[in-house]
Amino acid sequence: MILIKIGGGKNINWNYIAEDIVQLRKKEEIIVVHGASETRDKIAKQLKTPTKTVISPSGISSVLTDQNAIDIFLMTYSGLINKKIVAVFQKNGINAIGLSGVDGKLFQAKQKNNILIKKGRKTKLVTSNLTGRVEVINIQLLHLLLSNNYTPVLCPPAISYEDNIVNVDNDWTTAVLAGALTINKIIVLFEAPGMLKNYQDEKSVIPLIDKNELNTMKPFAHGRMAKKVLGALRAFELGVKTIYWGDGRVKNPIINLLLGKGTIIK
Repeated sequence: MILIKIGGGKNINWNYIAEDIVQLRKKEEIIVVHGASETRDKIAKQLKTPTKTVISPSGISSVLTDQNAIDIFLMTYSGLINKKIVAVFQKNGINAIGLSGVDGKLFQAKQKNNILIKKGRKTKLVTSNLTGRVEVINIQLLHLLLSNNYTPVLCPPAISYEDNIVNVDNDWTTAVLAGALTINKIIVLFEAPGMLKNYQDEKSVIPLIDKNELNTMKPFAHGRMAKKVLGALRAFELGVKTIYWGDGRVKNPIINLLLGKGTIIK
């Protein structure tokens, strides 16, 4: 089984991804987890409730999530983008089914009502924040779908133990999902050819990273890459053997990545 996590950038080519999945499904079961950040931010702006990001005391950026943000999250992730991806897969002959973490309690999370954020030189407590961290996966539901020849296409949000809809980090969720299903291999696609030494130079790909030295890569992890590093560290803790980071914009993105055209962490 291969777990494929795909970012929410506007230039991700889902037809190219689908073409590769058609080939991979001949030998492997596939589960896809996707984002939709670009569309979420665009629609949030159109609705005059722009996405708000905050920085944790450790320097990690995250989305400040109130009820309006959750509503837009549902519209874009589990609604618009999830169903568009499912349709692309169906056109390519993949019997895809789209689910959010709320459906069937697929992703259960521990809710974090209060978070600490950095504001200038000060640390501030923010209350009533609808976020969480996924801890439990409904693997029975996934096995049911896979055994009936469906390809699950999954996305946040998750549902808390109190049955509230909560925003969760997709890279962390992917790691927990891999651990729950004892998946050895995670493929991560985004809008860059891999991890870059210089985030402004797409030719500066780091081709191979020792998983035991992944922490030393944090200085190169700009923007959302910081959460990818944290997600990868968690995935290795949960038994994943190899993680591939590569470009979701190009022809044969998955096959090329498996051939070493990207960043391999093992």
